[in-house]
Amino acid sequence: MKFRSILLLGMLTAGICYSCQQNEQKSATNSTKAESKKLYAKFEPKGEKVIVFAGQDLASLGGLDDYKEGYTDYFPVPAGITLYTSIAGGADSYGDIPQEGLQGIYETFDNGNGPSNMSLALADTTYQYSALAIGLSLVNHEKSVAEGKLDKNIQKLGEYLSSLGKRPVFLRIGYEFDGHSWNHYDREAYVKAFRRIKTKLDEQGVDNVAYVWQSTGWVSDLYQLEEWYPGDEYVDWCSFSFFDRWKEAVMTDFARKKGKPVFIAEASPTISDHMAKFNGDTKETILSNPEQAEEAWNRWFVPFFQTIEDNSDVIKAAHYINCNWKIRPMWKENMTFKDVDARIQTSPMISEKWKAKMEEERYLNASREVYEAMIGN
Repeated sequence: MKFRSILLLGMLTAGICYSCQQNEQKSATNSTKAESKKLYAKFEPKGEKVIVFAGQDLASLGGLDDYKEGYTDYFPVPAGITLYTSIAGGADSYGDIPQEGLQGIYETFDNGNGPSNMSLALADTTYQYSALAIGLSLVNHEKSVAEGKLDKNIQKLGEYLSSLGKRPVFLRIGYEFDGHSWNHYDREAYVKAFRRIKTKLDEQGVDNVAYVWQSTGWVSDLYQLEEWYPGDEYVDWCSFSFFDRWKEAVMTDFARKKGKPVFIAEASPTISDHMAKFNGDTKETILSNPEQAEEAWNRWFVPFFQTIEDNSDVIKAAHYINCNWKIRPMWKENMTFKDVDARIQTSPMISEKWKAKMEEERYLNASREVYEAMIGN
């Protein structure tokens, strides 16, 4: 009798184990099927991967004959680089620095934010397997774009984009659209302008662009974001900026609702002081200062990586701005950036930790395989 009970118990246990194994296998199979059925956005990496971008000017980027001592001279070549231009001439969003329109594409141009020259960077073999993220300013021009008055400029932009062949381009149209105090976009005109730019580029046959819709990350709530949204058919990626008020960002929730991946399109260590809520002021953060670097790591870098990893289902790209903000004329009066030097390489401690992160499988740096995978999706 005792032997029979033991035998029955053994058979029951074996059955349970077999059932558990089948359930695990079924779960794994279902997960694989779900992954294969998922509709990926343009250039979105599969799985819990993150495309690493660096920028936001040639000096900060480095890796070029005339621009050394930048990000790429110390860390793996990023899978993407970020540079900026404006749809037309006029005043810059941070002062009266003249803009020529589509500047910094074919020639080196510095509007006070550091030198930009997309053609120069992409012609160098250093970035042969890097995507390009373009911050396209519409400041003071969103109504003209919406009304079709700048279609020739859109055409010129399209010609440049097409000239890049299959090079993946992430086009951030009117980035930080809800940053009213510096961009002061008219909401209805902005939405129409975003749609018109995509429509016109589609008509030109431009097919190497993912359209990125970027908020400040702290101004708008979910309802307000909906009012700014150009529409699912116009937006490939949702996006936001990650600075000192990152806790207030709701874009990841919005993107989940829309079924879109997220691009942290601007990120640099800024730490709020006690007056930040009132005047935007941040603490002095010079990464070459060991004490300030330690505070920056704990209060900004750790939350930055944690935010990415806690939202691995939607955050699929991130851009680190590796610049010395405090020496750039554009930011000398800006309460957020005027006392910030965010160059990682100036801090041995942060450099070591950053390199360790970049070695993780999650973070995608430049390689032929990563580049071809982007093109293939």
